[in-house]
Amino acid sequence: MALTSGAYQSFDDDRGVVRFSMMNAEAEVACAISTSAMDDLDQSSRTKPEQREEQFLRLRDRIEDSANKKFEKNEFEGTPRGIILRSVDFR
Repeated sequence: MALTSGAYQSFDDDRGVVRFSMMNAEAEVACAISTSAMDDLDQSSRTKPEQREEQFLRLRDRIEDSANKKFEKNEFEGTPRGIILRSVDFR
């Protein structure tokens, strides 16, 4: 079953990630993408913190497609388990 869009959650400057969720039916799946991966996708450098949500929303289709691929391959990380996207996931 494919994941569907969830919600933008937050930009974590300390960890250098944007946190978001996707939905597996009624279950929320925690996800994150590194800011360097977003900048690579956007072909930009060092996007300002206050622009991260807009950047995520603009790139959302590509980000969610990659999250769905990792979900289908059962490539979860961390505790609690979630999906982490890095630049390598978009090559």
